[in-house]
Parts: sequence; structure tokens; C-alpha cells
Amino acid sequence: MENPKDQMLTLLDHGLFNSAQLLGHFLVSSSSLISDSTSNSTAKAENLVLLGDAFFRNREFRTSINTYKQALQLLKMIPKQNTSSLRTSLSMPYRSSSPSPQSFSTVDENEVKFKIASCHAALNENKVALLEMEGIPTKARNLPMHLMMGKLYRYTRHTRAATACFKECLRHCPYVLEAITALAELGVSVKDILSLFPQTPSKGGKLVADHHEFNRWLQRYVEAQCCVSSNDYKGGLEIFTDLLQRFPNNVHILLEIAKVEAIIGKNDEAIVTFEKARSVDPYIVTYMDEYAMLLKNKSEYPKLNKLVHDLLNTDPTRPEVFVALSVLWERKDERGALSYAEKSIQIDERHVTGYIMKGNLLLSLNRPDAAAAAFRNAHELKPDIRSYQGLVHSYLAISKVKEALYIAREAMKAMPQSAKALKLVGDVHAKNPTGREKVCTICSTLIPVLGSKLLTADAFLSTGQWPMVVVVDLLIPYILIDIPAKKFYESALRLEPGYLGAALALAELHVVEGRNSDAVSLLERYLKDWADDSLHVKLAQVFAATNMLQEALSHYQAALRINPQNEAAKKGLDRLEKQMKGIDPDAPEEDDDNEADDGEGDQEETELL
Repeated sequence: MENPKDQMLTLLDHGLFNSAQLLGHFLVSSSSLISDSTSNSTAKAENLVLLGDAFFRNREFRTSINTYKQALQLLKMIPKQNTSSLRTSLSMPYRSSSPSPQSFSTVDENEVKFKIASCHAALNENKVALLEMEGIPTKARNLPMHLMMGKLYRYTRHTRAATACFKECLRHCPYVLEAITALAELGVSVKDILSLFPQTPSKGGKLVADHHEFNRWLQRYVEAQCCVSSNDYKGGLEIFTDLLQRFPNNVHILLEIAKVEAIIGKNDEAIVTFEKARSVDPYIVTYMDEYAMLLKNKSEYPKLNKLVHDLLNTDPTRPEVFVALSVLWERKDERGALSYAEKSIQIDERHVTGYIMKGNLLLSLNRPDAAAAAFRNAHELKPDIRSYQGLVHSYLAISKVKEALYIAREAMKAMPQSAKALKLVGDVHAKNPTGREKVCTICSTLIPVLGSKLLTADAFLSTGQWPMVVVVDLLIPYILIDIPAKKFYESALRLEPGYLGAALALAELHVVEGRNSDAVSLLERYLKDWADDSLHVKLAQVFAATNMLQEALSHYQAALRINPQNEAAKKGLDRLEKQMKGIDPDAPEEDDDNEADDGEGDQEETELL
């Protein structure tokens, strides 16, 4: 019969973790190991590590940590001279068919510390995990350890240390794609990343052809990730598309393409790409919350319902699943949807999409302060146009004009070729049309103090009554806001003529400023090229506001023909029909009707889930 320790290893290798746990309890409590001899202590420590591995594989992380620590405590009691010559890594255990005590292998303390850190990381106890990892000498760290430390340093915002660890990973192995992505997101250039790759010459001193070809796609992958991380989405999309030609049906590349397409507003293309990725791998979970958001925006609720059902059957413990649930639930119960978004963050406190979804829901619930906090968390983890948009709209909702303008201009600086960033600056200006009057009010207050030298720096400094920084702090937001929002919207449309978000915003601005005919002509011009339901809804709203009810009716109906689930079109049509019947659309409905509608809604949502 084989050594019980070998049997334990066999159970672990075959994934029989419950059986391994049961056998492990027998191994660590064996009466033959009760004596305090060096060989018995070492054997018991090794058995404890194997038992800890069984607990770890079963995700019993607390118990695993406790078991590993018992093993380390036993190792500390063994004289150094006895363990130093025998110590090997448990990751490559020495198996012996003989139970002789001279044939056992001892555990590597550094490997055990790494296992303990892995448990803490799985429990989101990143600082404790990092402290454990820092106890491992630098020279003793292997590739998995460097990768783990890079992630932990990044989680705890030690950017330089994280960068150094990820670079070390690529020196060990250039194909650690996680490290490549992380370095790109940390701002490391393509040239610096490629310089880390080891060269493998052939006997003649030249690179092997196959190796060179393999390196070529890896170089392109680095370029793509650096483009996306530096907000050059079009460049990244082009390279990823080129890579897809080299590796057709590569799920990872498909998902990267779909996410970039969603970011730059190619929603229809992104949906198609996500669907292609799901056709290759129906059980994929990564980025499926992004896909869920796209389906919701297109009112594709049957597809969204099926997606959530599939995700729940695949892995209900992933944060993406709870974000998708939040997206599905938003239409019926925003507070319930918020609880799902918060659950996704509890599972993974670095899940950016969870914070984005939470922020959007909090804005809908008229809680802009809390929404701003959620968007800030997303922005700190990975700034993109959605976090910029969320922060700007949150700050505007609480009248923090200066902060909103700062964020919008930061977005424009980070993404100079982005029409969405330009529109964002326009949104700030459009929401604050009274900037000039506020400047005049402040100036009239300061004139008695500063006299005719009001707008000179010398005047501010010479009075000694009002620090210059305070005056500039008061004036700059309003001076900048005096720039017409119209110019930013028009610039966005010149940069990206098909950006309907800017077209709708410009039309709304025309309406607010009394230029209804300009709004109508703009929207009708876009309808010639884009049959979009949101354009019909906006045009219907403009016609309704000018009492052109028949034209408004026609466009509401056209919007619903394109998208029967468009809530704005449904509500607008309902309101318009009441107006046309001479009924006050703002009058409260009867309670019985409301209760009946709610009951139908509850039944529908139950069937949906």
C-alpha cells in the first residue's frame, strides 16, 4: 500500500478535495507523529500544508490560513541545520513509495507564506496579504509571487512597486498577459514593455522563424493594450481587429474588441461582437455585465433576460452576474437594482462596472452626492468616459459647477479626439447659462474694494484686502462657462458626425434657447441618415412643446415602431393622447388603476426572472 501522504496528493490532483480533507485529518492526528522528533515534526508540518491545500481548494480560506500557520509554527521549532538541507518546494513534491522517515520532503516556508497570502487576497484582505508577501525574501520570489505582489501593490495604490513587480513577471516570462495589461494601464510605454522580453536566438545567432512570428503578435498585443489605456480607442480597435485575423474566434480578443466598440459608441457593433464571443463560448462571464448594459440601452429585454439566466446557471458568485441582475431589475425596482450593484462590489471591490452601475442608479434616485462617490471610486480604479460622465452629471446635480468643469476639461485633455469628451464640456456650459451674470455680480461687489484695477493681478496683490487666489477661485468657473455650449456640441459633431448624443444635446439646447425651428431642422436632417428611436422621441417632444400635436403623435408612433420598449416614447404618447382628448396629463390617476398596473408589473417581472 502506498504512503498515505502520496494518497493525499493523489486525491488533490484528482480534485477530490472533500476526501483529501478527511484523509488529512487522519494524517495530522496520527499517533505515530506525537513525539517531538525532528522527522515527526517535519512530517506533520507537511501533512498540515496538504490539509491546508484541501481547505483552500474548497474555498475554506479561514480554515486554510489557520492550518498553514500551524505548519509554519511547527517548522520554527525544527533546528535550522536539519531543515535547510532538505527543504524543497511543495509545488513539486517528492513522492516516495517507502514510508521511511528518511525519504520525506520538507515544506518551503516561503511557499506556505504565499499560500497564506493567497487566502487573504481571496478574502479581499489585501493589506494583510501584502504584509505576508513582503515577508518573503526578494531572491526567493518566483513568477506567481511576483504577479501576486504586483496585484496587491496595485490594489493598495503603491504604483511604483506594482510596476516593478509586473516588470519582473515579464522578465521571467513574456507571455504573462495579465502583467502586460497591468503595465499598460499603469502608463508604461510600448517600448519599455517590449524591452523586458528576453530574446531567444537560434544556434546560428538568429531568432527562430516560429518564435519571431509568435513574438510579432505579442508585440501587437502590447501596442493594442497601450493604445486603449491611453484612450486611443480607435488605434486599439484597429490592432485588435488585425489580431483577430491572425487568431479567428479568439474569445479574449473578441471581448476586448466588443468593450472598445462600446466605449466609442459603436453599440450595435459591440452587441454583435459580444454575441459572437458567446457563440464561441456560451459560458463566458467576463464583460457580460457590459453586454447587459448594451442590451438594456437597446431595450432588448428578452435577450437580457436570457443572458442573466445563463449567467446565473454558469457562476452565480461572479460580480458580473450581479451587475447584470442590477441592469435587469432597474426597470422595475431601482432600489432593488441598487442592492445588486452593491453586492457586485462586495464580491470584488475593484469591479469598475459595479461602481458605474451604482452611480447611475443613485443619480436616478436623486442621490447625487452618493453617486459622485461611486463614480470617483470607478475613476480611481480605471478612468474612462463613463466615470467622467458620471462625475460631471453628479457635480452638476449638486451645483458644483467648478468641479464639474474641471472633470469635463480633464476628460477632454485625456481624450482630445473624443466627441463624447467634447460633448461633456458642452453639457457643463449648457447647464449654467447664467455665467456672465454671476461674473458681473461678483465684479460689482469687488469694484468698491479694488477700484478700476479689478482685472489686473497687481491690483489683487496690492490691496491686501482680498487674496488673489480667492478672487480667481470665484471668477474662473463662471468666466469659462461663458463660452457657448453650442460650440462644443458642434465641434463634437464635426469630429464624429454620427454621434447622436451630441445631436440630441444640441437640439435640446436650441429648444431651451428658443430656437425650435433650428432643433427641428437638425433632428430631421439626422433622421435622413439614422432611423433612431431617440431622434423621433426628441422631435416629438419639440413638436408637442410648440402645440403641433399631430406631428408629435406621428413621431412618437415612429419611435415605438423602431423600439416598442422605448419608455420615453410610451410616456410621451400617453401624455399626448390625453392632451388631444382635452384631459389634463398632469392630473393624478385613480388608485385602482395604479394598483392593477402594479400587479401586472409584478407578475411580468416574476416571469422575467
